[in-house]
Amino acid sequence: MPDKGVIGFISQSGALGTAVLDWAKTNDIGLSKFVSMGNKADISEINLFEDWLDDNKTNVITAYLEGVTNGNEFMRVCNKVTKKKPIIIVKSGNTMAGAKAVSSHTGTLAGSSRAYDAAFKQTGVIRAKTIKDLFNFAIAFAHQPLPKGNKIVIITNAGGPGIMASDACEENKMQLAKIDIQTVEILKSFLPSASNFYNPVDVLGDALADRYGKTFEIILKDKNVNAIIVILTPQAMTQGLDTAKALVNAIKESCREIPVITSFMGGSEVKKGVDYLNKNGIPNFTIPEEAVQALRVMIDQEIWMAKKEDSKKIFKSDKDKVKNIFEKSIREGRLELGEMESRGILEAYGIRVPIAKVARDLKEARGVIKLTGYPVVLKIDSPDILHKTDVGGIKIGIKNSKELEESYESIMSNVKKYMPSAKINGISIQEMIESKKETIIGINKDSQFGPMIMFGLGGIYVEILKDVSFRIAPISPTDAREMIEEIKTIKLLKGVRGEKPSDIESIVEVLLKISQLVTDFPDIIEMDINPLFVKEEGKGSIAGDVRIRIQE
Repeated sequence: MPDKGVIGFISQSGALGTAVLDWAKTNDIGLSKFVSMGNKADISEINLFEDWLDDNKTNVITAYLEGVTNGNEFMRVCNKVTKKKPIIIVKSGNTMAGAKAVSSHTGTLAGSSRAYDAAFKQTGVIRAKTIKDLFNFAIAFAHQPLPKGNKIVIITNAGGPGIMASDACEENKMQLAKIDIQTVEILKSFLPSASNFYNPVDVLGDALADRYGKTFEIILKDKNVNAIIVILTPQAMTQGLDTAKALVNAIKESCREIPVITSFMGGSEVKKGVDYLNKNGIPNFTIPEEAVQALRVMIDQEIWMAKKEDSKKIFKSDKDKVKNIFEKSIREGRLELGEMESRGILEAYGIRVPIAKVARDLKEARGVIKLTGYPVVLKIDSPDILHKTDVGGIKIGIKNSKELEESYESIMSNVKKYMPSAKINGISIQEMIESKKETIIGINKDSQFGPMIMFGLGGIYVEILKDVSFRIAPISPTDAREMIEEIKTIKLLKGVRGEKPSDIESIVEVLLKISQLVTDFPDIIEMDINPLFVKEEGKGSIAGDVRIRIQE
């Protein structure tokens, strides 16, 4: 069995659990608790997380999970626990093949991988890709303080690994600390002239323990530094064990609460030094990139623990109107709502939609124009047609009566050709929204976590670009803003090349209103607002098209 430590481990696979026990013993990783849950007939990870929250012998909670059975309760407990100690999880069953294997293995529905990603983000859970990553992160948390910022110093005796660590820092959105000028001058006073005195600090390949030790001592005094990564590669004269001792002594004498992690690279040549570091609570990683990844999750944990809870915002709504629309649809045996019904639901929650009316023939269409004016958009109104563009069911930029007549007849002809059995309510004639960006807000009901909200670049390209973010409802204003910031095309909304910025705050409001809607009415299993037209800053957002599907 492994030695006693401060890491608790839960496994939903018994066989994996026994392998982890042996692996932990081999690698001198101490465990405080070990639980194999199997198919969770009596206890679950939720029970254990809650129990270990107040366990003073467990500082880090780790788990291998194939699924959860109560998503909302899982999120509630994780949100509470992670404010005090980290939870690191490897979640399997992320592909279709894996999901099928999970179902047959423990009888647990795997759920959407994106839903787990969203739930973990919202509750501060750290998702590890592999068991090795899980324990790399856990070891760092177990023995080192959390960094008070993301400014990192790299100390190395080899240029290549120093560059690798620098690249990894940038890729993980961590800054290389700007070393204080006084610190630089002191380094210049004793390091060889060929050294690099800035960051990464290169003490050169011939560095003995005393050169490393003095460098540690000086860097630890620099208040611009939030964390230190020490890299050592074994050269002919390298003193691995003595360098490890010099580092431990420098940390003790500095009396600073600062995370220091190492990457003593190699094997037998550095083993004594690595063993000494491990015994003194300094985690060592085989390559610099692993050290950087461990620091990244530690920084994220510090940010999460300092994050304040948002106050919930409740919007005025007409629930009775929505309830009546749903009841009518169910009575008529329809689970897919018509466009005008879907528009009515958005209006009930104060979400702006274009001026529109359904025309059953050209005569009615001409009458609607008196209300909307030109230009307009024509869209087929049918509960059987989900993707109007695919069947030639949309015409935009109609500017006069001739174009109105031609477009109306064209849409009817296209729909009869491609979907002859579709039920047609008519053609919706809408005011055309100009000077806007197109985004999308979507809802999909996950089997474990309930309604999952999606945001991204909209229009016809959403399925191609897949530039989207997800959260589990209900969401907070901070969640909504983070969703918007996560998409790669955020710069388009913020304004590029002289364009005015879009009204991002109006997107936040729509996301929150949709979150409230699907929380109030869990019968909604799918929804797409595509596109959500976003006007320039201060002019709001408008739901151009909406599709809603409900459960029986």
